[in-house]
Amino acid sequence: MNTTILYRPTGIKELALIAATDFKHFPPRLSWQPIFYPVLNQPYAEQIALEWNTNDEASGYCGIVTRFAVDAAFLERYDIQNVGDGSHNELWVPAEELEMFNQHITGKIEVVKTFLGEQYTAPEDVQLAELIFSLSK
Repeated sequence: MNTTILYRPTGIKELALIAATDFKHFPPRLSWQPIFYPVLNQPYAEQIALEWNTNDEASGYCGIVTRFAVDAAFLERYDIQNVGDGSHNELWVPAEELEMFNQHITGKIEVVKTFLGEQYTAPEDVQLAELIFSLSK
């Protein structure tokens, strides 16, 4: 099976929900989130994590970049959406299709980089706190 590597910038709360699935699934979208948007390259994911998540209280003032592989044939159903410059490419997965999307993730969701904002406070979960801190250097 061919896979495509995707990235997802996230915050502490979402990371805790991902960890609760043994790093195998993304959590359902909240009622006000109509789409799940993984991005197609790590620099763009890092830009979002650094510029948005580190300044966002709901993200815990922490930007976390995840990386994961998805069955490439399954992804053909989604058009690439460009939302800025040439590297700002993402997929828009309707919230109601996220569980099906999760079923096509191969392997585990990895945390590859973290950014800590000025107001960051480590989560109570010691393992998550250590993971976040170790990747922020």
